[in-house]
Amino acid sequence: MTITFLGTGTSQGVPVIGCDCEVCRSLDFRDKRLRVSVHVQVGEKSLVIDTGPDFRQQALRARIARLDAVLMTHEHKDHTAGLDDVRAYNFRQQRDMPVYGRASVLEQITREFSYAFAEKKYPGVPRIQLRPIENRPFEAEGVPVTPVEVLHHRLPVFGFRIGDFSYLTDANFIADEEVEKIRGSRVLVINALQKEAHVSHFTLAQALEQVQRIQPETAYLTHLSHRMGRHAAVEAELPPNVRIAYDGLRLML
Repeated sequence: MTITFLGTGTSQGVPVIGCDCEVCRSLDFRDKRLRVSVHVQVGEKSLVIDTGPDFRQQALRARIARLDAVLMTHEHKDHTAGLDDVRAYNFRQQRDMPVYGRASVLEQITREFSYAFAEKKYPGVPRIQLRPIENRPFEAEGVPVTPVEVLHHRLPVFGFRIGDFSYLTDANFIADEEVEKIRGSRVLVINALQKEAHVSHFTLAQALEQVQRIQPETAYLTHLSHRMGRHAAVEAELPPNVRIAYDGLRLML
């Protein structure tokens, strides 16, 4: 399995218009973050978790030549707005794109991309197959996936476990029964927005508490705001098995 971080930032990521903080002025490429997304290659199967506004740029940069399915964590625009760009894969692969998500997420996609689901479609619109999922294991084009339900304030969000890789974003609460699904993962990716308290995201300290609770071999922090601080400085403060993810980081499991 190969994991490529397409984006590790947020809509409060970097660069921020009008901001002159040290992160926004940083010349370290690891401080330049697009909206959060990850590519998972399992054998010949190619999956993407979330298609935010930067999806096209991310796919080109990571040279994702084939895409077999999209997994959606939740319906917020910073995770769905780039879905239109699967049309390039429709054309290249001559097939519809399966998109997996909970029913409420797929309903919102149907509204926001209504032209893709019209009875009489304009030529060239994205061809999407909606695949509803619930909080139980499923297969995404033959790849076994276990959903992990977390809360983003009061909004239910799915994280996903694929083999020994677990990916949680946009969360500030994980129930004990959901932790059991991912405990002992070799690699855990978890959101850590900033050091200060936030209404719907784990802070750095809270994310580290969850890492201790879940006990992965290695954890990577994602969905980072520019308020977190510079990559090099923050990573120097972390435990040995915790790293900060950055755009373009590639892992082999």
